[in-house]
Amino acid sequence: MTRVWRAALIMSTILTPAVTQAQTRSPARAQASRPALQRDLDEARAEIAAQRRQIEAQEARLAALESRLGTLAAAPPVGVGATTQPPSAVAQASAASTPGDPATMVAATPTPRIESVGTRPADRDRPPEVAVLGSEGSVVTRKGQLTGEIQFDYARADRNRALFRGIEIVESVLVGEFNINESRQDIITGSLAARYGVTDRLELGVRVPFVQRWDTSVLVPVQGSTNNDAAREINSSTKGNGVGDVELSARYQILTGRRGLPYLVGNLQVVAPTGTDPFGVPRLATGEATKAATGAGFWGVSPSLTAILPSDPAVLFGTIGYTRNFGKSVNTEISPVRINYVKPGDALSFSAGIGISLNERTSINLGYAHTWAFGTRTRTSLINPGPNDPASFEDTSRDLQLARLLFGVTYRATDRASINWSVEVGATDDAADVRTALRVPLVLIMPK
Repeated sequence: MTRVWRAALIMSTILTPAVTQAQTRSPARAQASRPALQRDLDEARAEIAAQRRQIEAQEARLAALESRLGTLAAAPPVGVGATTQPPSAVAQASAASTPGDPATMVAATPTPRIESVGTRPADRDRPPEVAVLGSEGSVVTRKGQLTGEIQFDYARADRNRALFRGIEIVESVLVGEFNINESRQDIITGSLAARYGVTDRLELGVRVPFVQRWDTSVLVPVQGSTNNDAAREINSSTKGNGVGDVELSARYQILTGRRGLPYLVGNLQVVAPTGTDPFGVPRLATGEATKAATGAGFWGVSPSLTAILPSDPAVLFGTIGYTRNFGKSVNTEISPVRINYVKPGDALSFSAGIGISLNERTSINLGYAHTWAFGTRTRTSLINPGPNDPASFEDTSRDLQLARLLFGVTYRATDRASINWSVEVGATDDAADVRTALRVPLVLIMPK
């Protein structure tokens, strides 16, 4: 209000000397221009009055909004974010405004019902779910919550190796033995899993897999080029199905991701040899297995640490872990030796990547995983040893480097169910060619 009257005073101060000067110089001319000046002055006053009414209407609307804000702060929430403008605020806005003015119409109109859009995160202390990390990257189950999970995955490994033992005289002339070894492996696994929240930070779980496996191997030994012996091809195919190795797990959330720190989850997984033992399957006299194993046949313990750092709209994640395998006596004969003891090599693994949220329900994950599996130690002895043969032989296989490129998609279908699809593509010769998994976690019991 003060600024409006000040503007009017300045305008009148400017116009008054101009009128006086005009009257002094030429009375007739001043008398002639007086109506025009009066008309300009009336228009200026009308504009000032209109601006004053608009300012008053805006002040009334501001007062109504402030009153409504105070009412919302004092009143308890009812329903899902549903509020209406208090009647007192509408009356105040109507009384303080001039009828017919557009600002009055806006201020006097009741505010429409406000509905909340989306869902508020139920637990900010829990990390988001990352598809490519599997169970190690899922949300830690809340206290009293039981989550079931259905999983289907398929793995394919196809390896072709050529081995030459001998000497090369000239180009393409080989003296010795040249073997072509081709092996293919297809594994389809369906599993059921359950996770239960003992506390808000501690979760226990179990996973029972059902395995269907097909193994095919072709060995083509070719004698040296100077020998006229024909190629002898050995083709063997086996398949097996049944329960695989049961997995028991425990997960504990160490950090809750506050103050810029990442979510930190400790994982412990124990693999029990409940599947078919590869050293216990029936074999031919030549040592070839007639049935494919569905388990590894050894106990294993895998502690790991998972870190998840949200950086909206992206999520950075990483896992580092170590697998300890325990050896055992097998006492299996594969002519001409008897396998007495096998100790699978331990493994060091890590993975890292990024997840990008596309919207409130869908996110994609990209990453890389690498496992360094140390060599397997085997102790054998000859079935029919000679007088000068040692009692036993001990050998350690070479280390394996298993590198995979990761891709995953997570879709939250409902508050109780989500769909995770992940793909692993082998980046080294030792890794499987491809592995894809579909997981569907379902909340069976919600905490009270």
